[in-house]
Amino acid sequence: MTRRTTGAPFRGDCAESAAPLPAPELTEAECRRCGTYIAGLDGRYACGVCGWVNDHSEGHRRLPRADEDPDRPPKSRRRPKPGP
Repeated sequence: MTRRTTGAPFRGDCAESAAPLPAPELTEAECRRCGTYIAGLDGRYACGVCGWVNDHSEGHRRLPRADEDPDRPPKSRRRPKPGP
């Protein structure tokens, strides 16, 4: 596996976030099922040839929570929950 950084962290216009999320690392490995050379982010892979996907817990760092996502819509713009 090879790790490459993708550069400076993204700095969006999200006023409510205290600190920007770190830039993900571009990582490369061989698919465990078919051997195809694949790339992923932070050690999380999906093979486009055979459909293999590694478990999210195998990544190099934790996944961000929903409230840490700079692209998450504000609460006032979310879809209403379906009724009974």
